Amino acid sequence: MELHNVSFSYQTKKPLIEALSGEIKKNKITTIVGPNGSGKSTMLAMLARQLAPSRGEIRFNGKKLAHFKGKELAQQLAVVYQRNEAPLDLSVRKLVSYGRHPYRTMIRSWTSEDERAVDEALSVTRLTHYADVSVDSLSGGEQQRVWLALALAQETDVILLDEPTTYLDLYHQFEILERVRLLNQSKAKTVVMVLHDLNQALQYSDDVWVMKAGRLVAKGSAAEVLTSACIRSVFQIETIIHSNEQSGSVLVPIGTATGALVNGGEACEVGK
Repeated sequence: MELHNVSFSYQTKKPLIEALSGEIKKNKITTIVGPNGSGKSTMLAMLARQLAPSRGEIRFNGKKLAHFKGKELAQQLAVVYQRNEAPLDLSVRKLVSYGRHPYRTMIRSWTSEDERAVDEALSVTRLTHYADVSVDSLSGGEQQRVWLALALAQETDVILLDEPTTYLDLYHQFEILERVRLLNQSKAKTVVMVLHDLNQALQYSDDVWVMKAGRLVAKGSAAEVLTSACIRSVFQIETIIHSNEQSGSVLVPIGTATGALVNGGEACEVGK
């Protein structure tokens, strides 16, 4: 996916996204981070075609995103939101089977291929033994896995995740992110996700895009972008970064940074 000078605003209000350009790399995990109100979810909504850019354009596999038909796009791109709702008595298998809707037509009924896709999605997300259980009886982490399974059943090349770990305890946060990394590595899925936790972004991302006040202020590999200087400039906090061969890099917040500490020294720079 390529974004070319993309901006977004509601009518005449101040733009929420301004002149954003960049490329989402194929078969990689790209994570969007930034303070509240920086435009992260707005950008993801444009990638999902829920919002249309006020200016500029987004291309998907060389084609303008706006030119895709609904089912055509749904066969190539799936979205998992931070909050999802389903009928209370719906079984896990039934909900996941809705991921096959983009392939259904008036003359194409349920097939063995649809059954295989659902079974595989349940298996990958470790939900097979919950197939006949109602979704509302599951924990928050299990329910989030169900929605991820629905996206997998679509069998798309790209998955968009809007804050997939929000409202989950630590165990289920890491469980979801480990599932995402597994999908990326074993199924060659291209993943774009919005995260708040910078350590999770550092650990589970190939590339990180940093946003501030509607602008893309840095992009590149996670280790290159998430530096103490960039975090200070964007999030106004001081951090210490510990690195070792076994666990990789870990960010340790040590307090707020204000005044000259925020505005002085090295800041974020948009990568090439």
